[in-house]
Amino acid sequence: MNTILASRASSPSGPPSSESRSVTLQFDDNALLAQLFGEFDRHLSLLEKQAGVKLSSRGNRLTISGNPDRTEVAESALRSLWRGLERGDGCTIAQVEAALRMAEGDGEPRLPLRDLPQIRTRKGAIAPRSPAQAAYMDILSRHEISFGLGPAGTGKTYLAVAQGVALLLSGQVERIVLSRPAVEAGERLGFLPGDMKEKVDPYLRPLYDALNDMLPGDQLARRMTAGEIEIAPLAFMRGRTLAHCFAILDEAQNTTGPQMKMFLTRLGEGSRMVITGDTTQIDLPPGTPSGLVEASRILEGVPGIGFMRFAETDVVRHPLVGKIVTAYGRADSEHAPAKKRHWNGADAGPK
Repeated sequence: MNTILASRASSPSGPPSSESRSVTLQFDDNALLAQLFGEFDRHLSLLEKQAGVKLSSRGNRLTISGNPDRTEVAESALRSLWRGLERGDGCTIAQVEAALRMAEGDGEPRLPLRDLPQIRTRKGAIAPRSPAQAAYMDILSRHEISFGLGPAGTGKTYLAVAQGVALLLSGQVERIVLSRPAVEAGERLGFLPGDMKEKVDPYLRPLYDALNDMLPGDQLARRMTAGEIEIAPLAFMRGRTLAHCFAILDEAQNTTGPQMKMFLTRLGEGSRMVITGDTTQIDLPPGTPSGLVEASRILEGVPGIGFMRFAETDVVRHPLVGKIVTAYGRADSEHAPAKKRHWNGADAGPK
């Protein structure tokens, strides 16, 4: 792909905001161009709407017109998508949205594409889909203990599993240990039949889903049988030392303070840990402090420990998920004073 024309024009009598820019891109592969545009040009329509520009195509040329900053965002997103197509990555609505998020930067400094971190697994490279994910991937690569905190759909667990798989395949760790507190989300499931693995499998399903995305099914089964990928219920972690492994504690908002301390102190030689959770979805009994909230307060600033806090705007799942998270966050803020009065009253019982 080549940029064949870049022109800038502004209204002589208008304010600086009336300045406009036009860039024309030329593409050299019509088959890939069809994927870039999407069925019925749906990808172009999305780019126009979210970037706030005008796109017009003629043959294998695409012209971007609009505010200079917005034109730059659209151009950057299109170039990123085209490079992905040339690598064989394909182009979907989700990838278009990811390219726009990366080009926008959400007010953060933009990284040159060559400097963006990537996690390489056997199924290919996993690249960040938002500036926050890029920062998180950098934290995962540089810290022995990393915390990923934020709402559902930000990729905090998925990227942690991807980093673990990459280190396992490269021989930098000998095994992956997956752990999660067995706390029901507002329901009582009662007695669960089967052995220990079968009992905790329902709680660890999201981790399995991520592993299945990164390893062929037969290889995943073989590595689990060999103990290279281990399921370790949090309740049974006491007394262990996790050496030369990549340990993930998911849904950590549902740990108690003692459980969190116990898990963190399992760290052994040559190991790394990632703790993920969403402090807005705590399922502990009322009045029980969350170990994740406590740890994030106590350990902030400790050398060797990295924190990534995702926001509602970092959700990369279905666009509606971000809107749902935002709506619930707004509702929680509006009801926070009433909740505080309720709990103060409940705690002010007989002395």
